[in-house]
Amino acid sequence: MVRVPNLTRADALSAVRNPLALIADRWTPTTRTVRRAALAALVMSVVIVVTGGAVRLTGSGLGCPTWPKCTDDSLTATSAMGFHGAIEFGNRMLTYVLCAAVGWAIIAARSQKPWRRGLTRLGWAQFWIVMSNAVLGGIVVLVGLNPYTVAAHFLLSTALITVAALMWQRTREGDGEPRPLVGKSVQQLVWFLVVAAVLLIAVGTVVTGAGPHAGDSSEVDRMHVTWENVAKLHAVLAWIVVTLTFALWFVLKAVDAPSGPLHRTRDLFLILLSQGIIGYVQYFTDLPEALVALHMLGSCLVWIGVMRVLLALRERPEIVADVPGPATESALTRA
Repeated sequence: MVRVPNLTRADALSAVRNPLALIADRWTPTTRTVRRAALAALVMSVVIVVTGGAVRLTGSGLGCPTWPKCTDDSLTATSAMGFHGAIEFGNRMLTYVLCAAVGWAIIAARSQKPWRRGLTRLGWAQFWIVMSNAVLGGIVVLVGLNPYTVAAHFLLSTALITVAALMWQRTREGDGEPRPLVGKSVQQLVWFLVVAAVLLIAVGTVVTGAGPHAGDSSEVDRMHVTWENVAKLHAVLAWIVVTLTFALWFVLKAVDAPSGPLHRTRDLFLILLSQGIIGYVQYFTDLPEALVALHMLGSCLVWIGVMRVLLALRERPEIVADVPGPATESALTRA
């Protein structure tokens, strides 16, 4: 067994000033551990979106009627609050699980040798997004589930997924200068796809804000737009994203692109088809809660798929330190 160094007074003072540095001095995670930590943060960022959807779909959005406490007199949900209080308070508790996953990712990235500062910054970016979204979630409760704040809450969660997906990708590549794997025209097509996906997700929040699932059994204000028209616009944008994805796959095959972009485009296309089927079924069956929840999960997976396609367009090699060759070493010896 490896002997753990004794903790001195100087170490204790250093730990108070910078605990991450102390952990990094005493622990070196493997590359696989760092990747798993980043993946755990990404998975939890998706889970918190799905459980947040469960709060809305069960009408538990005001199960805890205030924030940061659950009620004016209790920090936690009480038995008298019933099912809705338990659901809403349980979702709040999952935020701590998310924080733990993000914290693990930060610690693993900070402790990796050599230290990759950019990777650690992506972990801290997730932390601050989580904190901001927790505050925004409290505001959502305090304003009675105003649909615009609910939409902002979801979009900030999507930003968290974006950073988490980027960090997970960065753990799988080096810190060298990015080298494009495809030409400019293909890159432009992918950026059109990204913009269309952003619009698709944004309009999706309007569909939710105008739809029947208000998030609470009481009267909750809705977005004052015609739900059916917005849903049709959402469907049109979905078909645009599907068409761009198919066109991208065809172009990548035509130019004999590397397997990475090609496979990720194929995966995105399959996710989009599944998401489209769920979307049309829920539309024609009056939005059953289970299908809406699946559709929210699909929305997260679609965006992750789009991000993976975008990040597959380049490679970043490891930075290799210059090692003196035999001729250089001889010259140094003579000097």
